[in-house]
Amino acid sequence: MDKYEKLWRSVQESGVPVLKLTFAEIEEILGFPMDHAFLSYKKNSLAYGYEVKKISLKEKTVVFCQRI
Repeated sequence: MDKYEKLWRSVQESGVPVLKLTFAEIEEILGFPMDHAFLSYKKNSLAYGYEVKKISLKEKTVVFCQRI
């Protein structure tokens, strides 16, 4: 199981075309702090119909876009 699967499922269940989450919101969904491994796992979001479009370290946000 992908350690970020809870996040991918949550994004998928949102059903919105574009979703912007803060790092804090992501950590709340996951139940653990985000780390650099996220960069390796982000491609797995494609299996749930979403792409990690932008990661902002300055704003501490991640933007997910639904793949059509």
